Amino acid sequence: MNLSLLDTGGALLVVSQFTLYGDTRKGRRPSFDLAAPPEQASRLYEHFVAQARRRGVATETGVFRAHMLVTLVGDGR
Repeated sequence: MNLSLLDTGGALLVVSQFTLYGDTRKGRRPSFDLAAPPEQASRLYEHFVAQARRRGVATETGVFRAHMLVTLVGDGR
């Protein structure tokens, strides 16, 4: 339980998710006004992926700014 991804030999699936920044404090629709511009966000996303791969972590990615359907099956470990 206290092992890192590197300790376990795990892998990453990195999928960008712009809705993580949605500000829902006002009104019924989230505001994304203060989110990073797409160019900056893309650079941060690619930097994160590159750093993971540089450390030898098997890393798969989604497509930045694309509509994707992701399915996950957990094994309960």
